[in-house]
Amino acid sequence: MTEQQRTIKDSLVFEGVGLHTGEKVRLEICPAPANHGYKFQRTDLDNQPIIKADVDYVVATDRGTTLEQNGARVYTTEHVLAALYGCQVDNALIKLDGPEIPIMDGSSLPFVKAIEAIGYQDQDAARDYFELTENIPWEDLEKGIEFLAIPDVNYRLTVMVDYNSPVLGTQHASMYNIGEFNKEIAHCRTFVFLRELEYLAKNNLIKGGDLDNAIVLVDRADISQTELDELAELLGKDKLQVSPDSIGVLNSSKLQCENEPARHKLLDIVGDLALVGKPIKAHILAARPGHSGNVRFAKVLKEQIKKQQQAGRVFDLSKDPLYNTQDIERMLPHRYPFLMVDKIMEIHPSSIVGVKNITMNEPIFTGHFPGNPVFPGVLQIEAMAQVGGIYALSQVEDPHLYSTYFMKIDNVRFKQKVVPGDTVVFELVLTSPIRRGLVEMSGTAYVNGKVVSEASMLAQIIKDKAE
Repeated sequence: MTEQQRTIKDSLVFEGVGLHTGEKVRLEICPAPANHGYKFQRTDLDNQPIIKADVDYVVATDRGTTLEQNGARVYTTEHVLAALYGCQVDNALIKLDGPEIPIMDGSSLPFVKAIEAIGYQDQDAARDYFELTENIPWEDLEKGIEFLAIPDVNYRLTVMVDYNSPVLGTQHASMYNIGEFNKEIAHCRTFVFLRELEYLAKNNLIKGGDLDNAIVLVDRADISQTELDELAELLGKDKLQVSPDSIGVLNSSKLQCENEPARHKLLDIVGDLALVGKPIKAHILAARPGHSGNVRFAKVLKEQIKKQQQAGRVFDLSKDPLYNTQDIERMLPHRYPFLMVDKIMEIHPSSIVGVKNITMNEPIFTGHFPGNPVFPGVLQIEAMAQVGGIYALSQVEDPHLYSTYFMKIDNVRFKQKVVPGDTVVFELVLTSPIRRGLVEMSGTAYVNGKVVSEASMLAQIIKDKAE
């Protein structure tokens, strides 16, 4: 079944401080119309400029992902974007009265809880997935970063982190589908090594950092209390302490799960790859990721989207059909010259793919544009309808006892000519559950992966024959 886009039912307000700027900020997540996507708005600036959540507008990735458009910036976007993506909210306007998203508890959980509490609003537009069609490897040999995306029916992530640290060692995290995000990933907090704190503080970062919103990992056994006191003064914090074994987590803040750092890296990937602009169906494997690598790989995926759009829809017509012509004749009452379907390649729970080969032997070409044979648009729609009828009849026992009657055809569009020699592939997708024999589907016809026609159809199947 086609998935509909959705937004949130009402606005949500959060208040906190930015992790790096330390500035207080009020953030409001607002519902947005279909096909809006994610956008930020700086309400504190003149003209309240909009910044689109798009990888093309990333300008910095030092300890967070920064976007800039229309003369305005927004810092540390990844956690709120991960929450929206993980909750499968397609459209939202994120207003803030400061430069940085509030860090909250260092995870996506506060955003997720609020989104789930307010609820969702379905919208009158289909969710437009990026469905990967080929393996896409990418690596940065100098930094040891590796990504691989492979086709999958879900959005699946597998992450490995390795910091050559006795604290972390090598950690792994995985998410088998986006439905696991809220429970398994959203609560995992950002982290930093104690050895990085001095550098970050001296470089005007982590002004809003706190032991309540970040895990501080200590990977030295010889750290002295004097060093900790100096660091505390630099950070403007109270006295810092390390647990007695001296290798672990600062101030004895317990990890929520053994691989919380790896899971947080996965969370960051979800937020950064949200900047691709489409929900993703692919399995993405990442080794030693970070914001820079995430963003660069997001750009690779965005280029792949353009490549796939230019190449058109890909169907494997070399495999054995699910139904051949004889099988189809046992389901449909049509016969030559009005049987418009040669074979059915696939039937899924909510879709079907059928094929018609156009040849010069078609009797219609005797009188339809002699000398310039063009397969009529009305017959393209009839062929599409027959494929939809096969789907409907495949859902019942004894399909030969049923007839399919089309009640309505809407939104018909013809994109290009269909001529002898073309192989037309019809894909029909169920747009609502079948009730009382009513079948509502959207159909698209392709030649060489390019759309040639499309329509929305409503039909009814009726048992009107006896054995």
